[in-house]
Amino acid sequence: MKDWTGILRLDAEVRNGKTVARNVYFQGAYKVMRPIYHDESGQACYYILNPGGGFLDGDSYRMQISLDKNAQLTLTTQSATKIYKTPKTLAYQETEIHLKEGSYFEYIPDPIIGYRDAKYQQKTVTYMEKGATLLYADIITPGWSPDGDRFSYDMLQLMNEIYLDGELVVYDHIKLSPKSQTIDALGYMEGYSHLGSMIVVGEKTTPNFIDKMYQMLHESEGDFEVGISQLPVLGFTLRVFANRTQTIEKILADCQGMISREWFNKEPVFLRKY
Repeated sequence: MKDWTGILRLDAEVRNGKTVARNVYFQGAYKVMRPIYHDESGQACYYILNPGGGFLDGDSYRMQISLDKNAQLTLTTQSATKIYKTPKTLAYQETEIHLKEGSYFEYIPDPIIGYRDAKYQQKTVTYMEKGATLLYADIITPGWSPDGDRFSYDMLQLMNEIYLDGELVVYDHIKLSPKSQTIDALGYMEGYSHLGSMIVVGEKTTPNFIDKMYQMLHESEGDFEVGISQLPVLGFTLRVFANRTQTIEKILADCQGMISREWFNKEPVFLRKY
């Protein structure tokens, strides 16, 4: 059994119209705050804390999240995931998500910041039942460098697998290795320094909804490039290039807000901590 730096297990269910934890367990450099209910919908929001302040050489973390039928939960972080120098062994995070029919899970963490000589690998596997809805987001940003280099990290790798009723329907793989890639070039970061991603799988996805979202993003102001692709199943992926974290956060928040209003008939919640 792997000696994890931090472990988090969270199982949620619906009781009396509210999503509550049936089981919460955390160990090591992972903690989770008590749930917050931002509105009357009963959707719970949990904040993950990393008392260590960042990922160091050889650190490894594991999360297991499970939502019962009709449970609604938002999971976010208290601060950015900082990846510091990893001279020997890369830092690693593994997440396993299980979503029952009718459940809705939002995973909206703060950015991943890769500092000089950082190596980081993240693997997320989601198992969904028909009728469940997933909103998953990530932001990759470069950390401060003494010589001003925007891409001083060694590698940032994010892998996502999504299974619907046991069948693999989405495989998403981002790997940024500045030392072996022309990271500024066409097909990579294309002159930008920050990358945002969102994956949404949900039966309420329609071509008209995607068109409305694209129109909203097309009318947004700022220096960024954005693209939306429809998935083989009901859902879509979104990619954003920008030079500021706040630009990407706003775009992802606008998309989350449209989903909240049109799919769940409620106003979105501002999750950021500043």
